[in-house]
Amino acid sequence: MAVIKKKKDKALPAVNTSALPDIVFMLLFFFMVATVMREVDLKVTVNKPQATEIQKLERKSLVTYIYAGAPRQKYQDKFGRSPRVQLNDAFASLDDIQPFVLQEREEKSEEDAAMMTMSIKADKTVKMGLITDIKLQLRKAQALKINYSSNQPKDVQALYDSE
Repeated sequence: MAVIKKKKDKALPAVNTSALPDIVFMLLFFFMVATVMREVDLKVTVNKPQATEIQKLERKSLVTYIYAGAPRQKYQDKFGRSPRVQLNDAFASLDDIQPFVLQEREEKSEEDAAMMTMSIKADKTVKMGLITDIKLQLRKAQALKINYSSNQPKDVQALYDSE
């Protein structure tokens, strides 16, 4: 005669989660140490002009900034009062723009490099000749997607504040 065995519930044992808080805190600590919250130290004065029409950029991670303006008070003894160009955290000449664009393009992936935007943040007192020279250097570096940073119009700002 055959013996019939009852099927026992073969449940999986519970997952041990006692080490989970340790892992979470190690990951949190790692990202706190490894993440760089980089802000550019502005060495030039940038009082952006008022715009009549603005358009918000979609992906700010693909935007590279070029600053143009008079050196701040603490740098005027060394660099004078005439408008200068700043790339990242250093003053630069117009000839430094092309290598700067190429370096920024190399740091991005191939798909992102094609969508890279150069944003000119210029003081409203900067002569158009300097802006034209910057644009010429960008054109030589094949950086053809350029925008100008400006302050929002007051009527648009009121719309953002009311939302």
